[in-house]
Amino acid sequence: MNEERILNNRYQLLDERGKGGMAFVYRARDLMLERDVAIKVLREDYTEDATFQERFRQEAKAAANLSHPNLVTVHDFGFDQGKLFIVMEFIPGVDLKTLIKQKGKFLPGEALILMIQACAGIGYAHRAGLVHCDVKPQNLLVMPDHRLKVTDFGIARALATIQPEEQADVVWGSPQYFSPEQAAGMAPSPATDVYSLGVVLYEMLAGTLPFTATSATGFSKMHRESIPADLGLIAPQISSSLRQIIKKVLSKEPSMRYRTADQMGRVLQKFGAEMGESSPVLSLIPDRQTNENKLKFQQQQPIKVNLDIDWINVGLGLLALLLVGGLIPFWVWVYFVYNPPLR
Repeated sequence: MNEERILNNRYQLLDERGKGGMAFVYRARDLMLERDVAIKVLREDYTEDATFQERFRQEAKAAANLSHPNLVTVHDFGFDQGKLFIVMEFIPGVDLKTLIKQKGKFLPGEALILMIQACAGIGYAHRAGLVHCDVKPQNLLVMPDHRLKVTDFGIARALATIQPEEQADVVWGSPQYFSPEQAAGMAPSPATDVYSLGVVLYEMLAGTLPFTATSATGFSKMHRESIPADLGLIAPQISSSLRQIIKKVLSKEPSMRYRTADQMGRVLQKFGAEMGESSPVLSLIPDRQTNENKLKFQQQQPIKVNLDIDWINVGLGLLALLLVGGLIPFWVWVYFVYNPPLR
């Protein structure tokens, strides 16, 4: 694509930042507001479907209404020169998949500080009634200061409306992270995103995916039937408590998992706090969950009362009381002098 290409007479494409089976991602310049943005341009074979265009518009509008520190903001969307595109906040950083490849295994504290942020962003969307449907490390962007933002809300849901013969290519674009119910063709729910977050967390801690296969069908079967390798054998430094959390998250039945990403985040946050003051989890960027926990902590603190007594003021107060009390008989006598009782 020509680097000087301008979409909708407003967005100048500068350089390609990534590409996948369904779209190209560019760094672009918003000529109207004079700021850098990220633009995802979908493949032409997806944009030719009128039903998909309408669904994409609806999902983009829903995503644009989400505003959270751990979600990539959607600024605009449009159709120009035969292509659908979505305009998003430009994030200086790399995706989590790249960091996993570079780093290998994450320490538990390092993994938690990123995963709790992912849960906060996705949990916010769950409260708004939206499910991501395509949670994977490629959609988790990490900034240089370790802040994390989730991207691509709504796109996976819109892709569900394309032609059945094309759907397999899209649905299995990231089969490594799909939930058992997605693999079985069932409707997604917030617990679907929770499972995918669990796969990402497992990969961060183990340095490898819980399942490996050579085909989409193989991944589907493993997600529905197989049990992941014990993390204790792969990474012995991981505590049994954290292994139990991940085991619950990767349950085959959605009802056995945490119901929402918010719930998963609270569990991970509690576990992180129990790791001790040296844990990097304690330096998390504040979010709704952090503020709620902080409020509860403050409410549980005993009220401190200042017991230092100023005896001089106490003495003066007592003296004043005695003086006033001593005048009472005098005023009673004056009253009866001028108002003698009737005989």
